[in-house]
Amino acid sequence: MDASTIAVNTIVANTSGEVSSCDLPYNEDLEQFNSEYLRLTKQVAESCTDHDLSAESMIIGTSAVAQYEIDGAVGMYSGVFNNTFMIWGKYKRGLFKATLSVSFQFHHTQMDGAHAAKFLDILQREIDGVNV
Repeated sequence: MDASTIAVNTIVANTSGEVSSCDLPYNEDLEQFNSEYLRLTKQVAESCTDHDLSAESMIIGTSAVAQYEIDGAVGMYSGVFNNTFMIWGKYKRGLFKATLSVSFQFHHTQMDGAHAAKFLDILQREIDGVNV
């Protein structure tokens, strides 16, 4: 798969009190991706109009429901949304650390468990490198 066809989808709370969908083109440069994320999610929130990329894109679904405590999500496949999906909620503060539960689903026709574990390992290393 060509990286130019990969995108990340996020759900955006819009100004009408509902949610809209926003597809974000993949960008290996995290600062550029963040800049596009901020621009496009603001545009979608204000316009209440979805930003969808072409049907040829491989969309990785995400959902941040940071106002809620969740331990995971199951059964997200509906026949339409069969792409990889990641959801997270509120982080929990402990005595010496903060914990963020992540639910990650994928279809075995798209990747193997080893690929999923590698992705989650890379994600963890990125999180470990964040200076707060």
